Amino acid sequence: MRIFLTGSTGFVGSEVLKQLLAAGHIVRCLVRSGSEKKLPQHPQLEIRLGDATDPSSLDCALEECDAAIHLIGIIREFPARGITFAKLHVEATRNILEAAKTQGVRRYLHMSANGSRENAVSPYHQTKWQAEELVRASGLDWTIFRPSLIFGEGGEFVTMIADLIRKLPVAPVFGDGRYRMTPVAVADVAKGIVAALKQPESIGQSYHCGGAKSYSYDEMLDAFGRALGKDRVHKIHQPLCLMKPVVSLLESIPAFPITSSQLTMLLEGNVCDPKPWSDAFAITPLSLEEGLQRIFNS
Repeated sequence: MRIFLTGSTGFVGSEVLKQLLAAGHIVRCLVRSGSEKKLPQHPQLEIRLGDATDPSSLDCALEECDAAIHLIGIIREFPARGITFAKLHVEATRNILEAAKTQGVRRYLHMSANGSRENAVSPYHQTKWQAEELVRASGLDWTIFRPSLIFGEGGEFVTMIADLIRKLPVAPVFGDGRYRMTPVAVADVAKGIVAALKQPESIGQSYHCGGAKSYSYDEMLDAFGRALGKDRVHKIHQPLCLMKPVVSLLESIPAFPITSSQLTMLLEGNVCDPKPWSDAFAITPLSLEEGLQRIFNS
């Protein structure tokens, strides 16, 4: 199959691209000018320069493709630079859907996020839901994937937590650290997306993607500590009544590590039941512990 792929230079996209090529597909990657250097050289890889937020750059971009996989997303806004959830989640999705319809591509796979729902609290989840609504109303043969927290080598989450544990004598924790999530390996997320291309029964379905086990935030820190050879991760639990005003005050600084919206999502938790997804695509989800051992001790 010839697959049109957005977000191919990102963390999830690079893994999806690798698995698509390994499966023998021809992959046409939409990349902004200059980003094509981030892609591997491969005889089955085609480069299309363009921008999902610019509809004119998508003219003829999907022609002769059998399916489109749309992965573009951000976890933080920078409005002064034109980087917003509405633009990257909603407008980009609308543009790709319209291009797929006008250029004859019916099969469409979409990556959303666990927690996306009507009346969501965070702007991130609100716009992810709005994009899903566009997908469901598109008339295309769609499948939606909603991953929990995605981990893997080189990923921002793994890098950030590992650096924190390595460099600080005490790990700071917002609130009580009991909020839970079901971290999922990036390779497993990609496997499900690639497998769906050849599973027509997945059309019209939305799948929550999660790992083998759920963890509290404190338990995740301990899992990282064990993988890094520490017997114990010392933690300091910071009262939310003190930290929320600080985050609100400093979130406009790009170097500050968290925003109020991200803190809201963290405290809300990110738990899901991965069984329908793992059963549908014959995936045995990797646990966070095993994944971290592979990353740090392989």
